Amino acid sequence: MAASGTHDANENYLNHEKGLWSWLTTLDHKRIGVLYAITVAIFFFVGGLAALAIRTELFSAGETIPNLGPNGYNRLMTYHGAIMVFLVIIPGIPAFLGNFVLPLHLGAKDVAFPRLNLLSWYCLLAGAAIALTSLLMGGADTGWTFYTPYSINSAPAVVMMAFGVFVAGFSSILTGLNFIVTTHKLRAPGMTMNRIPLFVWALYSTAIIQVLATPVLAITVLLLAMENIFGIGFFDESLGGDPVLFQHFFWFYSHPAVYIMILPAFGVISELITAFSRKTIFGYTAIAYSSLAIAAVSFFVWGHHMFTSGQSEVASVLFSILTMLVGIPTAIKVFNWVATMYKSSINLASPMLFAIGFIFLFTIGGVTGIFLATIATNIHFHDTYFVVAHFHYVMVGGTLMAIMGGIYYWFPKMFGKMYHEATARLSFLGIFIGFNVTFYPQFLLGANGMPRRYFDYLPVYEPLNQISTIGSYLIGIGFVFAAISILIGFIKGEKAGANPWGARTLEWTIPSPPPHHNFDKTPIITAGPYEFR
Repeated sequence: MAASGTHDANENYLNHEKGLWSWLTTLDHKRIGVLYAITVAIFFFVGGLAALAIRTELFSAGETIPNLGPNGYNRLMTYHGAIMVFLVIIPGIPAFLGNFVLPLHLGAKDVAFPRLNLLSWYCLLAGAAIALTSLLMGGADTGWTFYTPYSINSAPAVVMMAFGVFVAGFSSILTGLNFIVTTHKLRAPGMTMNRIPLFVWALYSTAIIQVLATPVLAITVLLLAMENIFGIGFFDESLGGDPVLFQHFFWFYSHPAVYIMILPAFGVISELITAFSRKTIFGYTAIAYSSLAIAAVSFFVWGHHMFTSGQSEVASVLFSILTMLVGIPTAIKVFNWVATMYKSSINLASPMLFAIGFIFLFTIGGVTGIFLATIATNIHFHDTYFVVAHFHYVMVGGTLMAIMGGIYYWFPKMFGKMYHEATARLSFLGIFIGFNVTFYPQFLLGANGMPRRYFDYLPVYEPLNQISTIGSYLIGIGFVFAAISILIGFIKGEKAGANPWGARTLEWTIPSPPPHHNFDKTPIITAGPYEFR
């Protein structure tokens, strides 16, 4: 990669303009990325507290938290799921890290549509505000999936939350549109599609899903709201509707949404593996095009969520086969990451620890997904804690590990300071160990028949639930260490050079923090992004 020129060391995107208003009206993709980071962090804190409350209630059989009750538990579970899925994991990497890094990766001065970029952040805020307003109406208690027929006969809070999800969906659509156009139109001279970083490939593939799948969710929750308000029979059987139709609509979006959550994480891990292995990534082309393959297959696998819903046996068999096909492009990535690390000089800094942790946890999540793609075992595990464990190994063990690795990797570039390494390592240990202590017992609980979404359970399940709850507290402690390591970095972190990791992508050729316009001169690309010598 070619160097980009020189800059005034005293001017960067953080001090280019002063005052809160300059941040709230900024068109700088880097500042918008920071705004997303703050927003997602706040939602993660709220959703995390709800998760700890759920695990505290499930520590023992019977009511553990006084006066919570089954209805309170249902509301707690609903807001935990909705906040974590729609306000944390889906926007986490694309909107935060993607916004900050994508133009820098491409040698561009900003995204293609800066005003739409800012609007996408406000859409997320507006959607979150509307959804959380439902708390003032008694709170939604349907679970984050809003399943009919219960959701069409429940409190008005469900309509308010559904409308919030509808508005927040525009954030995802606008971000996806921006990334697609930016990738096609704003690449530096010489940067062909076969020379863009793998994180860009991952964001590009994710953007395709965001643009094509998110409108389906928007239409679905809009129909749900119309049925609640006007009594139109879309899903109510007594009005001529079909409650199972809601599941088809919902999962047609929500299974691709799983890849909105995990595909960007794959991109982050690719960057971390090559940078901290000090080695050119193995199988660049295979990793790049496997992202597109995952995006394509994701639209054809929603029916594996519905093996027990009464769909035809032929449909179930087809969905089972298609679901297993996802394992091929996913395995390509894992094998190529391992091949990259083979006989390399690995630097076990905190970002690399999180990358290795990601591979371990995501592999468990992927292997257990085969059980759920198989009709016979799916029927046994359906709606048990086995599904909860699988989902969290993929989404939390996968996406959040990648987010943490990405934060530590790009923190020096974002703020020009180094985080506190020792505390960051403690955060990894707390999160990684706590995660396995929390969710591995849930595989056993599910295999033994414990249903999910229940306020109470049989005493025979209590020992494993107690272990799981203790693990959740360890995760919380791990994130406390993470916050401390970042705060120490902000307050008294060592000054970071332009390229503290010795990486090869374009963002490491400019000062830390980056200047307002990124590059003094448009870089000329003459080689691939990972040319280690």
